[in-house]
Amino acid sequence: MDTKRLERISDFEWRIAPLGDMRVPAILFADEALIKGMDEKVFEQITNVARLPGIVEAAYAMPDAHWGYGFPVGGVAAFDPAQGGVVSAGGVGFDISCGVRCLPSGLSRAAVETRQAELADALFAAIPAGVGSHGEITLSEEEMTAMLSGGAVWALARGYGREADLERIEERGCMPGARPDWVSARARKRQRREMGTLGSGNHYLEVQEVTAVHDAKAAAAFGLKQGEVVVSIHCGSRGLGHQIGTEFLRDMVLAAPEHHIALVDRELACAPIRSELGARYLGAMRAAINCALANRQIIGHLTRQVFRRFFPEADLPLLFDVSHNTCKTETHDTDGEGRTLYVHRKGATRAFGPGHPSLPPTLRAAGQPVLIGGTMGSASYVLVGAAGNERRGFSSACHGAGRRMSRHRARKTWRGRALIDELAARGIAIRSPSDRGVAEEAPGAYKDVDEVVEAAAQAGLACKVARLEPIICIKG
Repeated sequence: MDTKRLERISDFEWRIAPLGDMRVPAILFADEALIKGMDEKVFEQITNVARLPGIVEAAYAMPDAHWGYGFPVGGVAAFDPAQGGVVSAGGVGFDISCGVRCLPSGLSRAAVETRQAELADALFAAIPAGVGSHGEITLSEEEMTAMLSGGAVWALARGYGREADLERIEERGCMPGARPDWVSARARKRQRREMGTLGSGNHYLEVQEVTAVHDAKAAAAFGLKQGEVVVSIHCGSRGLGHQIGTEFLRDMVLAAPEHHIALVDRELACAPIRSELGARYLGAMRAAINCALANRQIIGHLTRQVFRRFFPEADLPLLFDVSHNTCKTETHDTDGEGRTLYVHRKGATRAFGPGHPSLPPTLRAAGQPVLIGGTMGSASYVLVGAAGNERRGFSSACHGAGRRMSRHRARKTWRGRALIDELAARGIAIRSPSDRGVAEEAPGAYKDVDEVVEAAAQAGLACKVARLEPIICIKG
């Protein structure tokens, strides 16, 4: 991206002044190197977001921003229904509520390495991964409706996980306002046998070592210790979420003239929050959030079962489960008053700071854990929402390193089998049903996660707590 078109606010904040029919400015959080490395589509897409009706304050881009569908991945925007604000399916994304959960194990790396190959094989066998992967759970129509209403609470009632887990999941494991009756028969059919599965793309289950602690107090609050092993699970709402996104994007494009919305980009199709279509999308999207929460809850339970076979002493409590790709109703102070806003985070994560009332008592003093995923051979991070970040992207942060190369180009650059062998030589066991999928997710296809996380910290979005490096990766 050409920095000449941006106003530098600081070394880690850049502004695009309103141009043409932009209703608000665009703000990008990144250092100069990351800005220059962003593709020009980020500029185009974030300024298009700033044109949407009812947008509040600014359209924001996180340090991992790159081209996406409609919104850039790493895009954040809030809309006020009282000012004609809209909800955009492209501003949420197709993999609704894709997110990460992290479970400390209390085990040392040395202990895990004694059973590394066996543990990798057992996790790969227990948790289906890949395109179209199916699990052992088959949902009836009645159970599908209950799952879409109940989320992780539904999963817990059926024996997946522990009561204590709910305290460490956004929305306590169940998104209110879900409307399963607004989820199509096609979306339901796609999800019928996909509960408890990782899916494909950048989704994974990783066994990781805490290799560095940056904030001892927050790490203690999170149960993280240097040298110990954690498990991170990254997945979402699978085929159901994708189908909901596909259907409502089509409906929003067709309905735009009726709502007097001129679409600068069809991928930014949207509907007024206070419209029948907007209400239907929100109800279906919230049901998909519950699907993702239930899916990660089931996978967390299956992970615990596998670990207990090898390490009976491992407890694996839940540190936190955080979603990206959502639109959530939140109260934010703007212009000195609290307003109810609909905050879109597309490839971005909520990052409430210390003392936020929505956080559980056990985490409130420290702040919300922010889980930043890497890719196979690269590091992941645990951050914590920064104090005073309310006015910096509506308490949001990045969600990963961010792609710097398309999947097509990655396949042309790397071979999956060679990557698996290369990572094995570094002590990282990869299990995947697809060599092609491994190539698409090559570490070199992503930005430097250390640089992205440092930019997020320097911009005041979130603070570094711990760095994690992979030992085992189950890759979709």
